[in-house]
Amino acid sequence: MVETAKPSILLVDDDPDMARLIQHVLSSTGLGPARHASTGREAVASLDGIDIVLLDHQLPDSSGLDLLEAIRGRPAPPAVILITAHGNESLAASALRRGADDYLAKDAALADLLPQILERVRRSRELRKALAAAEQELMRAERLAAVGEMTVTLHHEINNPLMAAFADVELLLAGGDSSPDQRRQGLENIKQALRRIRDIVQRIGELREARSKDYLRGIRMLDLERTAEAPQRINRGTALLYLPDEGNARVVSLLLKDAGFQVQHASSVADLEKAADSIGISMIVVAGSSGTPGAHPLAGFVPSAHRSYRLVALVGGNGAAALAAGADQVVQLPFDPRTFTAEVTAALA
Repeated sequence: MVETAKPSILLVDDDPDMARLIQHVLSSTGLGPARHASTGREAVASLDGIDIVLLDHQLPDSSGLDLLEAIRGRPAPPAVILITAHGNESLAASALRRGADDYLAKDAALADLLPQILERVRRSRELRKALAAAEQELMRAERLAAVGEMTVTLHHEINNPLMAAFADVELLLAGGDSSPDQRRQGLENIKQALRRIRDIVQRIGELREARSKDYLRGIRMLDLERTAEAPQRINRGTALLYLPDEGNARVVSLLLKDAGFQVQHASSVADLEKAADSIGISMIVVAGSSGTPGAHPLAGFVPSAHRSYRLVALVGGNGAAALAAGADQVVQLPFDPRTFTAEVTAALA
C-alpha cells in the first residue's frame, strides 16, 4: 500500500482554545501539528510551502474574506478552508464564491468533520495537480508529434526539387562543353525547382487543418494535397458552467468542448440564473455541496421546474441532497477525466 504524504497545513486563528482543539484533532489523526499564525500578517508571511490553510474569519488585523483574496492572488495558491461561527452559512457561501475550497463551522461536529474535509480538499488539490500535469504532457506530446510530421513533410516534399536544383548547379559550374541551350535549360530547371519549393512552403503556410498520411510504416507526414473540408463536429449545444474552482472549471471546459459543446462560464449564481434560460443551453454544470451541513446543495442555484437543459452537480460527498434539489445527475469529486464526458452526455444521446 502506497503511503500518501500528509499535506502541510497552516492554522490561522487567534483563539488559543480553538487553536489547541484543532491542533489536537490534527495530531490525533496524523495530520499535525500545523503551522500556526494568529494574525493575517503572520499568515501571509507563513504561506511558503503550505498546501492547505485553515482560516478563521475573525482576526485581529483583517477578516478571513480579505485574507482569502490575498491568498488566492498568489501564484499556485494553497487550498483554503474557512472556519466560521455556527449558523453563519451566508458568510461561508460568500467565501466559496470567492474561491474557498470548503468551510467548517465551529460547533460540536468540528472534531469529526475536520479530518474528512481536509482529506476531501487534499484529494481535490492532488487531482488538480495531476490534471494540470496531464494537460501539459498532452500539449507537449501533440507539439512533438506535429513537429515530427512537419519535419518528415519538409524532408519529403522539398528534398527532391532541392537535390535536382543542386545537380543542375553542379553541371553549370562544371562548364565543360555544354552549349548555350543546355545552360539555359539547366537554369530553367533550377527555376522550376525553386518555384516548386516556394509553392510547398506557401501551402504549408496556408494550412488550416493538419491532416496527415502514412509516409513509411510507423511514420506520418502532413498531407498537403488534401483540401477536403474539416470533418463535421458533433454540436451538443451550449454548456453553462458555474465552477468557482478554477482547476475543475478549466478541465471540465476542455472535456466538454472536445465532446462538441460550446462552453460559457457564469461568474456568480446571479449570472447563472440569468443565463440558464437562454436559447441553446443544453447543459448546466454547477459545484454542488461537499456535504457540509447547512450548505446549499447546488451552490445557491435553483433550477427552473420547466427547464430544457440537463443539470449536473459536481459533489465531494453524498449527492442525495443535490439530486433532491433538482440535479439530473451527480458526479463525484474527484472525477475521472477519462469517463466524465461519457457520464454527463449519456442522457443527451
